[in-house]
Amino acid sequence: MALFSFIQSLNTTFGTSIFEPVAKTIASANFKSASSQQVAGTRISSEAFDVIEQIMRGLTTATIKPNKQSEIESIRTVCQQGDMKAVKLTKVDIKLISKKDEIFLIDIKTAKPNAGGFKEFKRTLLQWVAAYLSENPNAIVQCLIAIPYNPYEPKPYERWTMQGMIDTTTELKVANEFWDFLGGVGTYEQLLDIFERVGIELRPEIDAYFGKYHA
Repeated sequence: MALFSFIQSLNTTFGTSIFEPVAKTIASANFKSASSQQVAGTRISSEAFDVIEQIMRGLTTATIKPNKQSEIESIRTVCQQGDMKAVKLTKVDIKLISKKDEIFLIDIKTAKPNAGGFKEFKRTLLQWVAAYLSENPNAIVQCLIAIPYNPYEPKPYERWTMQGMIDTTTELKVANEFWDFLGGVGTYEQLLDIFERVGIELRPEIDAYFGKYHA
């Protein structure tokens, strides 16, 4: 249990201390702007809240399929209608602005989320869109879930856990999809090489630490 807790804490630490700053640094060379721990917005209209609930209800009952572009446009049409409600949302891990002024709001997930987890992730993405559009109604905005590595490697990532909730073609980037999106083709392979070299260099320290968990 102690070892399990340590591995879980490593996952969290890697997300905030390694993956976020590395992603920001890589993206800075290819995007107009790259920043971390950003606020998507501070208000969501009451009409947008209603649309988000309709989308979530439809996805949960499988009466609709996830369609990111359709969802964004549905929220856009009501993003400034009704009462504006103050919100305090989860911060955006990485915010990118492309050279064409497209906005990308990225939620980095380091653990292996279960099906229930993706429901809350989806709600967060929809709320980010609503909050951002409330202040920038004409913006081209996209929200993504990024998983920095594939825990099932060399097998494909098991996307079935999120089917029916996440638009897996446009709303999810795993491993090479994420890093190559930030830095161009080949970025992921270069990162793997760097991590391997660092791992070899630190191997004595890593072995010494894990050694205390042996019976």
